[in-house]
Amino acid sequence: MLVEDQTTCLLVDCGFSVRETEARLERLGRSAASLSGILVTHEHADHCSGVFRLARKHALPVWLTGGTYRSCQPDTDGVDCRLIDSHRPFSINDLLISPFPVPHDAREPVQYVFSDGCYRLGLLTDVGEVTAHIVSMLSGCHALVLEFNHDARMLANSSYPPHLKRRIAGRQGHLENRAALELLQRLDASQLRFLVAAHLSERNNQPELVSGLLAEIEGKMSAEIVLACQAEGFSWLELN
Repeated sequence: MLVEDQTTCLLVDCGFSVRETEARLERLGRSAASLSGILVTHEHADHCSGVFRLARKHALPVWLTGGTYRSCQPDTDGVDCRLIDSHRPFSINDLLISPFPVPHDAREPVQYVFSDGCYRLGLLTDVGEVTAHIVSMLSGCHALVLEFNHDARMLANSSYPPHLKRRIAGRQGHLENRAALELLQRLDASQLRFLVAAHLSERNNQPELVSGLLAEIEGKMSAEIVLACQAEGFSWLELN
């Protein structure tokens, strides 16, 4: 995901090869050389496997927690890694970034809220259960990228081995569709203008299921709803 204001363009996570990432950036009218840096949420391969190769090639700084940093060594060799506190906001140029810890089966995972002083963008993927702190952090956002990972019935009936089903559905796994919907209902969404449903499992979810659930609260929420897909992601959404 890219987050941009007038002075800064940040890439959040990178689970693709350098070539694929550069191609995806080009589709959005950006280049790796134009990035201000990369933020990492956690060390799992689908979020982190391309981070350090891309950073090394284009001399980009990388912000990550100490736990994530320790999990990624020695991939970090030659990369300008900047350690962050999962409870302490920090600035990159004019963007204020507020990390917050989440329950997920990684070393020290975080998600982020971004602010340019006028608007707030929240990001929540790869989380097993919703905490009061998550609700507090994401309330009042103007845009939200939210995990709708799996449908409980599809996961239970899938061909995944039992241990993987338990991991995904567990308290340190991924957010189930209904749980994501319940989180939305707990948030102060009075200012929410964009909601991106993200991180949909290709094998254990369907866009139609997510759309149907979100239709239940459309009348209570004025946000434009966008469904991200793994192949295309989603295009620019502008807050102004």
